[in-house]
Amino acid sequence: MARRPLAAAPKKPKGPRTNREITNPKVLLITETGEKRGVVSLDEALAAARSAGLDLVEVAPGETPVCKVLDYGKLRFENQKKKAANRKNQRTTSLKEIKMRPNIDTHDYMVKTKAMQKFFDRGDKVKVTIRFRGREMAHMDRGMTLLAQVKEDFEEIAKVEFEPKTEGRMMTMVLAPK
Repeated sequence: MARRPLAAAPKKPKGPRTNREITNPKVLLITETGEKRGVVSLDEALAAARSAGLDLVEVAPGETPVCKVLDYGKLRFENQKKKAANRKNQRTTSLKEIKMRPNIDTHDYMVKTKAMQKFFDRGDKVKVTIRFRGREMAHMDRGMTLLAQVKEDFEEIAKVEFEPKTEGRMMTMVLAPK
């Protein structure tokens, strides 16, 4: 015997309930001017909204929900604009990586620090990686002094998020803008 598929769950409407979606027999009514009319029947509240040419919107559900007479389309539009503004203002920080060698030349170091400066100005975190190859592994102290130099150069605009640590042939440190 084949089983019948389960019925799909009813879709939950997004946003507040409006007009005939409100089921409570009594509601606390607030008019379009913001005046509290008190607890009234649902039919009376709907009639007040209809006479104003607006919608009855449930702003606070509960035992006796708070319902306001307003233009629901306008409310949705304003909420959409607020969400868009919040998305526009939010900033995601990304982690940028700068790779160096322990015996880096002065000019190359200056180029790397200029790039790091740009990253900090944009609000990004910077991961400084020093890669050791071959016999450079015998001079791990050079990597530590280089990372100490980076830390010193950027102490006014960045803080050390992760102290220098060695993992195999790599030494890393993470800096974040202050």
